[in-house]
Amino acid sequence: MRIVKLDETSRENLLADLLKRDPNNYDSYTKQVAAIVEDVKEKRDEALFSYTEKFDGVALTAETVRVTEEEIEEALQTIDQELLAVMRRSMENIRAYHEKQKRYSWFDSKPNGSILGQKITPLESVGVYVPGGKAAYPSSVLMNIIPAEVAGVPRICMVTPPSRNGKVNPVTLAAAHIAGATEVYKVGGAQAIAALAFGTQSIPRVNKIVGPGNIYVALAKKAVYGHVSIDSIAGPSEIMVVADETANPRFVAADLLSQAEHDELASAILVTDSMKLAEEVSAQTDLFIRELSRGDIIQKSLDNYGYILVVDTMEEAIETANEIAPEHLEIVTKNPFEVMTKVKNAGAIFLGEYSSEPLGDYFAGPNHVLPTNGTAKFFSPLSVDDYIKKSSIIYYSKEALEPVKEDIMKFARSEQLTAHANSIKVRFE
Repeated sequence: MRIVKLDETSRENLLADLLKRDPNNYDSYTKQVAAIVEDVKEKRDEALFSYTEKFDGVALTAETVRVTEEEIEEALQTIDQELLAVMRRSMENIRAYHEKQKRYSWFDSKPNGSILGQKITPLESVGVYVPGGKAAYPSSVLMNIIPAEVAGVPRICMVTPPSRNGKVNPVTLAAAHIAGATEVYKVGGAQAIAALAFGTQSIPRVNKIVGPGNIYVALAKKAVYGHVSIDSIAGPSEIMVVADETANPRFVAADLLSQAEHDELASAILVTDSMKLAEEVSAQTDLFIRELSRGDIIQKSLDNYGYILVVDTMEEAIETANEIAPEHLEIVTKNPFEVMTKVKNAGAIFLGEYSSEPLGDYFAGPNHVLPTNGTAKFFSPLSVDDYIKKSSIIYYSKEALEPVKEDIMKFARSEQLTAHANSIKVRFE
């Protein structure tokens, strides 16, 4: 990995490099995605099935697009039973963590005859997108569905591209079943997002769409936002490790590569105040790449967006982390808890040398759907909050309203809204 002494120029170049990965910069795909979305909106099933045959090589009908109970049972019997047991244990941790996020309605009654409150209601339906193809991502299934189930969403609809045999990957399907999906459809890409947003004869529309996908999926979610809610426009994966001289270079190198293997746009960055550690980590990444199955992808990722940044002080390292706002931030220092208190911007924070990023991806319980491309400055991880909505509750008796009526009318008249003022006035004539 390249080692860079961090200064103002290298910092600016780094930030500019990372921003190139933002899905919002891929304008060349926008028109193509917009055409697909509009086509599905107008022609519904006809367009949906046409694109599925074109892109996935599978001919679907209204009778075959939805996964059947028999297909679910077949998947449960087909997959490695030990893997199924692992997924169930992971699911328990994810559910226990998200149960602590649940919000409840509240009401505040005052002696003057007023009641104010907030009513919490789960969304009526959500659509969960899960990538397909050769790879299966059951962890993504669990992370997107379980918070919705905990929130109390009654209809959880999953879509995922079919394999060439017209079936859903059995591991993906088994994960969806145990997590609580109520429906699964064999469609993917921008056409699946459009179907969820506008509805077709076979797929009823949903209120919100969540889940990761390729650039077509990301831009389709952006295109339908406003017709439905979405979680975010997810960019490529990224990891930052902030480490000092006490860190194990082998551990640090392994963790950096765990994200670099996702794809060639993934970002892996070490920030350290130790040149010795920087050199050792760089050497160790070279050794690991020769051994790992996705070495070619890792190398391209590191060539494009991999950095070892050497700073003068740990304070500068923390400042760099806050500026980049990484999706995953590992703190491997003598006192990681002290460093953590100074971190303002990060999707998930991993403390100490045994809290590696894959622990969060698969098993610990916190959600692995995290803000990318610097959006951790204003976005949060996927949570139960993403699957609820809040309504304000207001009740005033006549006795509670009377002392404040003049204040309200004065405020309304100052905005030239005399009908607002009159609405209060008539109640005391």
